[in-house]
Amino acid sequence: MSISWGYSPKVEQFIPLADFPVDKYLIIARQAIENLGWNLSHVSETGVIAYTPISFQSYSEEISIRIHGNFAIVKSECVGIQMWFNDYGKNNQNLEKFFHEFEYVQFQLKDVWEESLVKFHEFAETQDVDYFEKAPLAAKNKIKNILYVFLPQKGYFVAPVLVIINILYWFFKKIITVIYAGFLYQQALKTNSRESFIYKMDELLLTFGVNNRHLVLDGQVWRLIAHQFVHYSFVHLFFNMYALVYIGLMIENKLGWKKFLFIYLFSGICGGLTSLLFHEEGVMMGASGAIMGLFGAFLALLLNKSFEKNATKSLLISTAIATAIILFNGAVSKRTDNAAHMGGIISGFMLCYILIADFNFEPFKKPIFKYGFSVLLILIYSVTIFLTTPNYQTEKYKRLKYDFSKNLLNFNNVLYLKIDLTKSEKISQIEEYGIKEGQKNIEIIKKMQPLNLKAIDAYDRKMKTQIAEKSLSVAKLMRRDIHADSLTKYSKQTTREIEALLLLTYKLRDSMNNAIR
Repeated sequence: MSISWGYSPKVEQFIPLADFPVDKYLIIARQAIENLGWNLSHVSETGVIAYTPISFQSYSEEISIRIHGNFAIVKSECVGIQMWFNDYGKNNQNLEKFFHEFEYVQFQLKDVWEESLVKFHEFAETQDVDYFEKAPLAAKNKIKNILYVFLPQKGYFVAPVLVIINILYWFFKKIITVIYAGFLYQQALKTNSRESFIYKMDELLLTFGVNNRHLVLDGQVWRLIAHQFVHYSFVHLFFNMYALVYIGLMIENKLGWKKFLFIYLFSGICGGLTSLLFHEEGVMMGASGAIMGLFGAFLALLLNKSFEKNATKSLLISTAIATAIILFNGAVSKRTDNAAHMGGIISGFMLCYILIADFNFEPFKKPIFKYGFSVLLILIYSVTIFLTTPNYQTEKYKRLKYDFSKNLLNFNNVLYLKIDLTKSEKISQIEEYGIKEGQKNIEIIKKMQPLNLKAIDAYDRKMKTQIAEKSLSVAKLMRRDIHADSLTKYSKQTTREIEALLLLTYKLRDSMNNAIR
């Protein structure tokens, strides 16, 4: 079995016609296709296009016979996105079936040529001779090799520009990250602070424009566009760009570059807004929401019969399967932002339908009103999200809580002072691990107070406030007792305060363990 590989797997053969009449060749080809049960999409004096039935291996293939000079170019090309970038041998099998059936039909028609020729020419006169330039895979035919994927051209202009921008930004992010990580690593070695390294790397990621609930709801709405161009890894970038090239080749020539770009950006925004609903903390990034918006637009085009009938069936099935695979993968993967996928595909479908539908209401026949209405709907959705999504500052609280717990752990050096230490050594440890650490936690509590928190975190903050005040009080009492030459026994007041502090820490033990993890 000969397997065809590549972005758009296909098998193509050039058949020299010599003295064989073109019309006879096309008549035989048409009959062979009908005998094989393939769905004819176009027949004219310039060629034939048909689609194979849906199959598990590669969804559907476009079969085309195009006359070019004294040659018939016979091609079988996969329609949908191909897993593992190969056609599993289907295209080669299709051509083998076609040529075998071609010989059989040629023998069967030898006695009825005149009648067949008259019918063919009568039918061909009613067909669009330029259909090959409008066929679903017309733009894909312009991709001669991998470099053409990045070449803006008629019918495929915005998609390659977006691909180039995404790739360049990924390289920029990667270079800056590596340089900054090297600098922070050297600093971490000097200060022995691994936590500081992690925090600063997280902060660097935020500067690249990733999506985040708190930051967006706090006014940084530019992230709803910027996050569409940020990708975490090369694999993340590769599969998103692969899908973008595919969908760009399929629909940009149908929509036009303005509609295509509009749907891409605003579907990405809607996907980002939907993410805010489902992700209380963490960051979201990538072009998948915008790309899924284009898949939604593709479905709208298909349902609106923007493609020829037989082509629509194959394209609809292959696109629905590809979309289902993407959404299923998002549902089972914890690292995939499926909320952005759903928000993108729904908004992309709606935006495309508004832009291409032929409304009876006269003002909506003008593009400016369609664009305006689309923007209005997005604004309404945005305002709804901003008004209904709680702006909890959970991430900032987690960082403060971690620092608090680390300082509190150091307090053990005060609670469990060694008996054999001298008076000055004990006072030194109390001041170092009790007074100073206690004052640090008081400052942390002050930073925690203005934060908007969920009920459970608000309770946690309340308990930590009591612990911070109590631990500092205990440290001062212990220092007082030791200054008063009480080296082995604390006063009743100090003992009661220590017991109260331990009781509070026991109540908050689970919270402290979570913070440490």
